[in-house]
Amino acid sequence: MIAVGEVGAAVALGPLCDALGVSRATVYRRRNTKLGCRPRRPRSKRALTLVEQEVVAEVLVSERFVDRSPALIVHTLLDEAIYYCSPRTMYRILAQRDQLTERRAQRIHPKYQRPELMASAPNQVWSWDISRLRTSVKWRYLYLYVILDIFSRLVVGWMIAEHENAALAKQLIEESIDTHAVEPGSLVLHADRGTQMTSKTLAQLLADLDVAASFSRPHVSNDNPFSESHFRTAKYEPSFPKTFGNLQDGLAWGRGFFPWYNHEHRHSGIAYLTPADMHFGRAEQVLNQRHDVMLEVYAAHPERFPNGPPKLVLAPTAAYINPPRQSDATAQIEAGESLPEAA
Repeated sequence: MIAVGEVGAAVALGPLCDALGVSRATVYRRRNTKLGCRPRRPRSKRALTLVEQEVVAEVLVSERFVDRSPALIVHTLLDEAIYYCSPRTMYRILAQRDQLTERRAQRIHPKYQRPELMASAPNQVWSWDISRLRTSVKWRYLYLYVILDIFSRLVVGWMIAEHENAALAKQLIEESIDTHAVEPGSLVLHADRGTQMTSKTLAQLLADLDVAASFSRPHVSNDNPFSESHFRTAKYEPSFPKTFGNLQDGLAWGRGFFPWYNHEHRHSGIAYLTPADMHFGRAEQVLNQRHDVMLEVYAAHPERFPNGPPKLVLAPTAAYINPPRQSDATAQIEAGESLPEAA
């Protein structure tokens, strides 16, 4: 700007600004500033006087109209043959007095805590959910209840019913805990915030059984990934029908699918072990057996292994729902605490 002023009218302003990297608008604005501030815009002859503005302001905050919008106020008064000003002018008057805010009570949404769960052994954290199964009758569904151990991926309990309610969920959870002999105080049951999951019936049951309850945040499907993934596996399995004729058809499918899933399905999240192998402590034996086979193949055909002898695959030592954030994990390491390996 100093260089532009020193050169003055000797050089055209456009090329000079381009050479110096200065906007011409900036030059003009600086020159006008030196000449003095522009006079304020004159008051419009159509504007309300201060007295008229005060009258309108009193009407807006009166007991009759305090909860009404300017548009409603204008048209209500028009029906009474009274007109002060337009709705837009009323908004200006309210804004000048800092009264243009929400006057109704607003719902304050609570800040839900991010669930962070870790299981390093079976029967520490279970995840459960309910999914609808289509039937041949439009708008009629069957309901699939599934409880899953997140460490082993074993389905510890399942049910197919014609209704979705807390009483059936209570029965399934109670029977599953009894079947697997879960010790009081050792289990966390995780679910989303569905009506059945947050019902008083289940809350009372979990309190009686000394089972901790954990819930996903609203509209965050990633907070319940194990159940969501399992339902996808179930519905993409070749034996899954598009529709079920009745409850008996659903039960017949479930009696075939869940034994296969627990005892034959090799799960990619647990080193391609079956959930039963992981749940009942056979993982190390199966992985060592696989490794021995691979070593025999390597001894017979080492040229087929360009990266050297096969390495022993290890089973995951922990499974997480929302593992700790990097900053939290770093703080634990600096404090001397050890973190289990992620699944």
